Amino acid sequence: MITKLLIANRGEIACRVIRSARQMGIATVAVYSDADAHAPHVKMADEAVHIGPSPARESYLVAERIIKAAKDTGADAIHPGYGFLSENAAFARTCAKNKIIFVGPSPEAIEAMGLKDRAKALMEEAGVPVTPGYHGDNQDADFLKKQADQIGYPVLIKAVAGGGGKGMRKVEKSADFAAALESCKREAASSFGDENVLIEKYITSPRHIEVQVFGDSHGQVVHLFERDCSLQRRHQKVLEEAPAPGMSEEVREAMCSAAVRAAQAVNYAGAGTVEFIVDGSGELRADGFYFMEMNTRLQVEHPVTEMVTGLDLVRLQLEVAAGGRVPAQDEIALSGHAIEARLYAEDPVTGFLPSTGVLERLDLPEGREGVRVDLGVEQGGEVTMFYDPMIAKIIAHGGDREEAIERLIDAIDSDVGVWPVRTNAGFLRRALAHPDFAAGDVYTGFIEAHLDELVPPGLPALHYGVAALVLSGEERGSDPWDTLAGFRLNGAPRVEYGFDAGGERLSVRLTEGGVSVNGEPLQLSDVQGYLSEQGGVVEFVHEDDTLLAGVEHHRDGLLITLQGQAVLVRDHDAAVDADALAGGDAIKAPMPGKMLSLSVKPGDAVTKGQTLAVMEAMKMEMALTAPRDGVVDAVNAAEGQQVNEGDVLVALAEDGEG
Repeated sequence: MITKLLIANRGEIACRVIRSARQMGIATVAVYSDADAHAPHVKMADEAVHIGPSPARESYLVAERIIKAAKDTGADAIHPGYGFLSENAAFARTCAKNKIIFVGPSPEAIEAMGLKDRAKALMEEAGVPVTPGYHGDNQDADFLKKQADQIGYPVLIKAVAGGGGKGMRKVEKSADFAAALESCKREAASSFGDENVLIEKYITSPRHIEVQVFGDSHGQVVHLFERDCSLQRRHQKVLEEAPAPGMSEEVREAMCSAAVRAAQAVNYAGAGTVEFIVDGSGELRADGFYFMEMNTRLQVEHPVTEMVTGLDLVRLQLEVAAGGRVPAQDEIALSGHAIEARLYAEDPVTGFLPSTGVLERLDLPEGREGVRVDLGVEQGGEVTMFYDPMIAKIIAHGGDREEAIERLIDAIDSDVGVWPVRTNAGFLRRALAHPDFAAGDVYTGFIEAHLDELVPPGLPALHYGVAALVLSGEERGSDPWDTLAGFRLNGAPRVEYGFDAGGERLSVRLTEGGVSVNGEPLQLSDVQGYLSEQGGVVEFVHEDDTLLAGVEHHRDGLLITLQGQAVLVRDHDAAVDADALAGGDAIKAPMPGKMLSLSVKPGDAVTKGQTLAVMEAMKMEMALTAPRDGVVDAVNAAEGQQVNEGDVLVALAEDGEG
């Protein structure tokens, strides 16, 4: 029996584990870095131990400090969560050596499934279908290119020790292979300490379907059905659901049985996920799926399985780790449909760059029927550059897929409000509402194929004009509760507002003649709606009851929420970032991060699109390119240097100079 549990993780998953442990009467110990000193998981736990500086490699990834914290507090078990040390076989062995229960599979199972090439060979022996490709030990670049040429393009280069979308490159043609291989190996070495890769045939119209498995120390392995995780961006999952759309009982039986065989092949005990790449070019087939990898831990998306099975997977993990048994397969049944959306601190308009800062406003749909929110941050807390930028997971359950989608859309529409940190809330809502998604036409390239629809260039200028009308009425004492048709614009000859919308500056001007945005006339004649007051917030609502704009006072001005995205509105004469408007002379850091490489020096001639530097932040490697042809005037950073958002890294000479 486990009496005291140390959670070797942070954020949302740490809070999630603490909740289940508390329900079981198990005392909990949190660990935290400098950046997480005031984080919710630290406050929730019965005890908390500081383990080092903010960077994960100096705190959450230092096994010795985790073990010492467990021994110092008398914890008899460690739950690793996901990420960090969760799939580290050496850490699992160290726990056993110190007579501490590791809540996860055996070190041998982790090792067997940890390297993708060895895992695929093992799966072939177990009769689990695998994707055609090269999984051998020869890592010579020319040899690997020949293998890729023989397999046929497109191919996927994957780090053998990879996971979470890191160390992975799709290559469309032979000429691109060498550069992609070099980039993949560099990222793999940086992220996993192992630069070895494998080559796989890239399945066109692929779907990503995974099976949740559970084993115990008594030799029993069961499945908890499948999840579809096909909606991905840069190989990172965005929306996950259970069961998979279009799944027949025949294919489910074939896929889930293969997943159980995979787990049995390594004597698996604990929670695990067997991931398959599936041919989605037509109806799902019993011979149309291939083993991709096994994650030997709890998955981020485990809540959808919990909602359709009624099982608490963390509780089951703790029971199995203490010697308990998994339920019988015939005791596990599907009920309804569940979908999870990952709310990230990132800005889709700027290419999904992470957004950092203090969460001055954090409204989430907690307490809604059929909706669950898992989060590890709180209002007033900070999203930092040191960790994954996920704010929360929003999960909706319904009697069927249509109801689950509807509930999730309603929750995002009505209850998500984050400021000033930018989020992907609007992007998630548009993905859920897309007719192809509603029809179940999901595949891993869905987001890329529909990117223009999912990430419009900005909020419609109409909504900024409407918001400006609301503000104008407030400031000039007009009756703000009239309908738009009765709104008066005769209080001042001209009113002008500056909007900072996703980094773009918009100027909205109101005159007796109408409204213009950046000098372009805005036609409001077709707008039908009304103004109302909700809890001190002035709202403009469309006639179909869709909220278009909400306005409330903030210490720096007025806060406007437009289509779920919050922007700050201030006087037009407020400071404007002149450098951002000056043209392409400065290459700036798009977020706080670390410089990995700089490939230019002062005096170098560069061409538009040429990579000048590579930086890393929030688990993301990013190439910074030249915005135009020109000559490098200055380089203001060095490899290995930590830089802040907005720092000018490379400056180009003005046209005609240099």
